Amino acid sequence: MSDNIAELVPMVLFVCIVWAIKIVVDARARKQMMENHVSEELVRSMLAADEQARRLSALKWGLVLSLVGLAFGLIDMLRLHLDDDHPGALGLLIGAAGVGMLAYHGLANRKKG
Repeated sequence: MSDNIAELVPMVLFVCIVWAIKIVVDARARKQMMENHVSEELVRSMLAADEQARRLSALKWGLVLSLVGLAFGLIDMLRLHLDDDHPGALGLLIGAAGVGMLAYHGLANRKKG
């Protein structure tokens, strides 16, 4: 169990560092926009685009995680004899995530158009 946590710590640390860099870069970009007296219309449109992206991000991850959860349930329900590292189990999980991303793409394009 402690070996799994030891492997997880560097991954989580990497994600946190990337997220912190993104936050700093976004803050700098907004500060520069304020210093350059960008038009109010541009600021409003950027804030609206950020809000829309935030909503669609929740939709995307909701679809992906739901389908991956269904894939786990399908593996367990059908009593497929798939171990943790069996290619069939990994293929089913990756396929479910892919279907979730495709469903998100279809829904996002339908909302835009």
